[in-house]
Amino acid sequence: MINQQKFQLLKQYFGYDSFREGQEELIDAILQGRDVFGIMPTGAGKSICYQLPGLLFQGITLVISPLISLMKDQVTQLNDAGIYAAFLNSSLSQNQYFKALEYARNLKYKIIYVAPEKLLTDSFLSFAMEAPIDFVSVDEAHCVSQWGQDFRPSYLKITEFIARLPKRPVVGAFTATATDVVKKDVVDILQLHNPVQVTTGFDRKNLYFEVRTPKDISHNTEIPPPAGIIPAL
Repeated sequence: MINQQKFQLLKQYFGYDSFREGQEELIDAILQGRDVFGIMPTGAGKSICYQLPGLLFQGITLVISPLISLMKDQVTQLNDAGIYAAFLNSSLSQNQYFKALEYARNLKYKIIYVAPEKLLTDSFLSFAMEAPIDFVSVDEAHCVSQWGQDFRPSYLKITEFIARLPKRPVVGAFTATATDVVKKDVVDILQLHNPVQVTTGFDRKNLYFEVRTPKDISHNTEIPPPAGIIPAL
């Protein structure tokens, strides 16, 4: 039944008939209650790996992200698709923030994006302690490691936040790239429980490098100046 539902939702909300490499394995593990660690290049569809399970879980999915622009873009896309979602970060006014929390308490949202700095604030903890949180997805998970390219001290609060919840949710970690040291840090620091790990590689098929050698231009005496430089008259 769930297998049929996931394909229906994939088509209905995301417009795809099939999953990309690694997506279905991660989604199936999450829906079975397993922690996961997905390492997938940018553009490979990491977001579906936590958004689709969020639709199938009874309760709320929290997506922890340090990127305000990503939160806004993904929440807009979800809402446009008919999925109720919200973000909680420093871009909101105080009134907007507390209004969003009020809606969240009333279970208006299936998926909530939250900045790591907000996790242990009194207002968010008050909500989280009573909310039916089934799944916590940590995006840009390399930020938890001091050996990662974008270490964020606020990411160290994630484990404490999860430990304070009345019931431990399923936890997923996602990033585009990670060295072996960073991988170990992510699993250890986030205290992932025997996670299903999927690495799809770092190659982006829509991007490539090409080296071109300049042609002989000795016959051309009218070489245009570099952009931004105005030739003297």
